[in-house]
Amino acid sequence: MSQLALLGGPKTKRKPFPAWPQYDENERRALNEVLESRLWWRTEGAKTLEFERAFARYHGAKHGIAVTNGTAALEVVMAALKIGPGDEVIVPDSTFVATATAVLFAGAMPVMVDVLPETDCIDPDLVESAITPRTKAIIAVHLGGHPADVDRLCKISAPHSIPLVEDCAHAHSSEWRGRRVGTFGVAGTFSFQASKLMTAGEGGAIITNDDEVEHLARSVHDCGRMPGQWFYSHYIYGSNYRLSEWQGAVLNAQLGRLDEQTARRHRNARLLDKLLGEIEGVTPQKLDPRCTRNGHYAYIFHFEPKAFASVPVEKLMKALEAEGIPCEPGYPPVHSLDLFQNGAYRQRLGGEQRGQKHAFLEQPYPNAQRAFSEAIWIPQTVLLGDEEDMQEIAGAVRKLQKHSTYLV
Repeated sequence: MSQLALLGGPKTKRKPFPAWPQYDENERRALNEVLESRLWWRTEGAKTLEFERAFARYHGAKHGIAVTNGTAALEVVMAALKIGPGDEVIVPDSTFVATATAVLFAGAMPVMVDVLPETDCIDPDLVESAITPRTKAIIAVHLGGHPADVDRLCKISAPHSIPLVEDCAHAHSSEWRGRRVGTFGVAGTFSFQASKLMTAGEGGAIITNDDEVEHLARSVHDCGRMPGQWFYSHYIYGSNYRLSEWQGAVLNAQLGRLDEQTARRHRNARLLDKLLGEIEGVTPQKLDPRCTRNGHYAYIFHFEPKAFASVPVEKLMKALEAEGIPCEPGYPPVHSLDLFQNGAYRQRLGGEQRGQKHAFLEQPYPNAQRAFSEAIWIPQTVLLGDEEDMQEIAGAVRKLQKHSTYLV
C-alpha cells in the first residue's frame, strides 16, 4: 500500500520552512526614516541613490540604476542599446517570457535557441549559429542562479561587436571564476520581485561599466531627462521606470544580509546534490566548476520519467507538495507560449518582419522542453533551512520515487 501523503499516508515534512521575505529592525528603521523625511520620491530622497551605488559596488560594477522591476530593466537596456524594428536579439528558449517580450517591446525580433542539458542555460554553439547581420544583442539568462557560459558567449559576441546582456534576475551574488555576474557583458539586469533572492515586493536594477549605456539608460528610466538639466527638458524617448524611496530603503537592508543567505543556500544546495544524487532517476542541475558561487534562486533537479513510473511532472509536484515540500515547474519553452503560437507577437514588429515566416516556431528545442517537463524547482526560501530540512526533502523525493506507481 502506498505511503504517499497525497493518497492518505503520513506527511514527510511537518515543521515549516523559513518564512519569506525575511526582515528585521534594519528594514523597519529604514522605512521609518523615509516616512519621517517626507522625501518619498526618489528624485528628492537619498535611499534609492544609496542603494544604486551599493548594489553596483557589491557586484563590482561602475554604475547602478534602480528601476521598477526586472522586466523594466531589460526594456531600458534594449532602449539604451538602440535596438529597434528590423533588429534581432538572441535569447534562450528556457526563460521567463519577459526576456523575450523586452525585445518585442523594442520592436525587435527575439530569436530563441535551445539550452544546455546540464545547466539549462543558453547553448553557446547554438548562439553562434543563430547570428545574422540583423543580430544586435545576445541575452544570457543565469537560470536558477547558475551562470551561463559567459566565457564562450563573450568570445562569440566580441568579434561581431554584438553586446552581451546578462539577465541576472535569479543570480544576485552568483559568481563565475570568482567574479560576480552582471559585469561580463555590457549590462546586467536584476529583479527584486517578491520571490527573488532579495526583495522589496517589486523592483529591478541595471548594472554596467559602460558610460554610454549608463548615460542612456538613466535617461530612458527618467522620462528622457538628462542629469543636471531642467526638469521639463526631455532629450530622448523614455518613460517613468523610477524606483521609490520606500523600495530603495528596503533594498539597502536586504543587501546587507545577502552574503550570509547566499552562503546558507549554497551550503544546503551542495548537501541536496549529495542526497538527491543517491536516488535512482534523479539528477541535480550540474554545477559547472567555473561557477564559484551559485545564488540559487531555485534548486533544480531533473528526473528520469521511467524511474518515476512515467508520471507527469504536474502530478509528481502535487505529490511532493502534499509531503510538505514546496516546488514549482520550470519555465515552459518561450516559443511554445500562446503569444508566439497564435501570432500575437507580430503586432510589435515592423512591417517587413511582421510578414516574414519565423523559423524558430518550427525548430525543435528538446532541452528546453525537457527542462520544463522533466525538472522540478524547489524555491530558494527552502534553502534557508537547516540540515534536517534538506534530509526531509531528500526523504520526500525518495518516498515519491519508491511509490510513484501508485500515482499512475
